[in-house]
Amino acid sequence: MFGFSKKPPAPTPARRTPDVTRTASPSADPAVGASWRYRLKSGLSRTRAQFGGKLKFLFSRGRVDDQLLEELEAVLLTSDVGMNATQHLLQQLKARAKRDKLATPEAIETALADAMYELLLPLEEALDLTSQKPFVIMIAGVNGAGKTTSIGKLAKHFQAQGLSVLLAAGDTFRAAAREQLQTWGERNKVTVIAQQSGDSAAVIFDAIAAAKARGIDVVLADTAGRLPTQLHLMDEIAKVRRVIQKADPSAPHETLLVIDATFGQNALQQVIAFDKAIKVTGLVLTKLDGTAKGGVVAAIARQCPKPVRYIGVGEGIDDLRPFHARDFVDALFE
Repeated sequence: MFGFSKKPPAPTPARRTPDVTRTASPSADPAVGASWRYRLKSGLSRTRAQFGGKLKFLFSRGRVDDQLLEELEAVLLTSDVGMNATQHLLQQLKARAKRDKLATPEAIETALADAMYELLLPLEEALDLTSQKPFVIMIAGVNGAGKTTSIGKLAKHFQAQGLSVLLAAGDTFRAAAREQLQTWGERNKVTVIAQQSGDSAAVIFDAIAAAKARGIDVVLADTAGRLPTQLHLMDEIAKVRRVIQKADPSAPHETLLVIDATFGQNALQQVIAFDKAIKVTGLVLTKLDGTAKGGVVAAIARQCPKPVRYIGVGEGIDDLRPFHARDFVDALFE
């Protein structure tokens, strides 16, 4: 199928750097590099067992044939990479095998890792918070995706960059959400604009006004969780976005969709549905440590590419960090 040689293999070549521009990685920052890569690798252990572990088993047989490629397809699909991305990766693998005359299982593994890196690299786009003040970030997602917790972690992350933060408790449906956000505000010493009851859009409108008056750098605006199938609630969140634009015509400057990695392929459908309603500009992928479905990042990259601004691999406040394709791929394959 791929025209691989069956002659005795030559020594395995070192992993070749893909012909793409590589961006900065946490490894370049000594303050976070080693510890973050360790947490990332640990957090992706389930996906790696499903994905990388099975690949190593397949490649260890020492045969590169149609059977191996069929099994490779199955491994990619069961890791929630999705049919579209799986076919793309296999096509890339075929092209690399022909171009580089790959003849060993180890070389094929390296080529697959590089193809995955090239697929995910466009999602690696840092969030620039300096273009506006206040920089308004609208947060959306389904119930239980981890929106409120992510907001608390993002507030801490932005503060570490020397930025002032204000939180808007726009989830007015759940009293627990408001209380949880206020707890995060107290922990981070951040002001939270909230109301006991009322309209989500009004709370966020007031928060933006307060941020302007106080010279705040970043506003993190929570919204109530909702399913894409709840059309009336999707219409409501679109209204929230319109009200934000009344408070600041250029806002929201970022619309982050928080998605739970345990949803697998359903997460892709969430991205598509929320993007239609509120024009998603970035993603926060949570709970990667609790699933073997981390391959859904590849499906998103292929079918609805949105920058993955942050990924979460644990419950700790420092377990939400910017996404870096190279570190992510290395954690899957090593």
